[in-house]
Amino acid sequence: MAYRIIVDLSDRKLHLLEGNIVRNTYPIAVGAMLTQSPQGEYKIINKAPNPGGPYGTYWMGLSKPHYGIHGTNNPSSIGKAVSHGCIRMFNWDVNALAAKVSIGTRVTIRQ
Repeated sequence: MAYRIIVDLSDRKLHLLEGNIVRNTYPIAVGAMLTQSPQGEYKIINKAPNPGGPYGTYWMGLSKPHYGIHGTNNPSSIGKAVSHGCIRMFNWDVNALAAKVSIGTRVTIRQ
């Protein structure tokens, strides 16, 4: 059964589902007030380990250009609304997530 991701912006949590069963829940950072994370239905379109810069240990690009799910070099930001719209995760969490999901995985971002 395929995985899918639900991002709850208000709870600042990312849920990994297999079918209708939540397999993992991860704390995240979301977009700041002026650069909010985009709500909607997307897919993972690319994956890159060790992307460099502020993206931590992994980048997973979304079908909305310039947005993705990625690690962070600033772990104290997790749980806050501080990003430019991307979904930030602890590096160990984004690595675990990236190992499970594939290109084409559905991502729902909701309030």
